Amino acid sequence: MVEVKLKEWGNSIGVILPSETLKDLRLHKGDKIEISIVTKKRIDGFGICAGAKPFKEDEEFHLEF
Repeated sequence: MVEVKLKEWGNSIGVILPSETLKDLRLHKGDKIEISIVTKKRIDGFGICAGAKPFKEDEEFHLEF
């Protein structure tokens, strides 16, 4: 699997495949390929807590004996 970034070309968006990947797959200009797309979520945050879920307060409960 190759991870690439989307790039803007004029009014379009495209990807650049690394030359090493093209060599490995024996692909050349003009070849037709099929691509499966898997999106990755962009995580915003700060420091070591980047992407952490907000804290949720536990419900208080008491045990009686």
